Amino acid sequence: MPPGVQPTGAPYPARLEIQYPEQLNRVTTAFRLILAIPIMIVLGILTGGGTQTTQTSGGEWVTTTSMSVGGALFAVTLLMILFRKRYPRWWFDFALELTRFSARVTAYCLLLTDTYPSTVEHQAVTLDVEYPDAERDLKRGMPLVKWFLAIPHYIVLFFLAIGAFFAVIAAWFAILLTGRYPRGLFDYVVGVGRWALRVEAYAFLLTTDRYPPFSLS
Repeated sequence: MPPGVQPTGAPYPARLEIQYPEQLNRVTTAFRLILAIPIMIVLGILTGGGTQTTQTSGGEWVTTTSMSVGGALFAVTLLMILFRKRYPRWWFDFALELTRFSARVTAYCLLLTDTYPSTVEHQAVTLDVEYPDAERDLKRGMPLVKWFLAIPHYIVLFFLAIGAFFAVIAAWFAILLTGRYPRGLFDYVVGVGRWALRVEAYAFLLTTDRYPPFSLS
């Protein structure tokens, strides 16, 4: 098989699975948004950029904006692939662990798990992104156009996310009444997350040139 060609039926190199909970806590579900605030602040500090306004010695006010960690990782990865065809393992590992942590926080906020997000353990959320062989599997100029090629996915994901929002609201009421997350709603919300992860791996983490499938599975 030629280098860089995926075998037919090969799994996509970015995968997400969340263990279905048989029973969920009604009390923590009722107050989930409040309980999630501390860990959401931690995630926001890790991933968010910032805007700072300072006054110069001459009395002039100057506003500066810093790039987010995710934006910085995207920029340096793009440059490394474009000019060197390399994807350093250490910052791939950092990007992967940050993505995993973000997925655990998201799963907790979307009521998919009762377990408070850990900064270390994978818990009920299994997220894997395959480390690319940049020389063999990544084309030098692709990072410049992937964000554009993924536009159809952005559009579809926008509408899927709206559906997921209402699915989570319905699940919230169901959990308060029965202690269970309806399996169909659970699979749908996880499927939207899985789809979004594949697009992120393709267009922003730049770990694969394989176009993401239009699928929740």
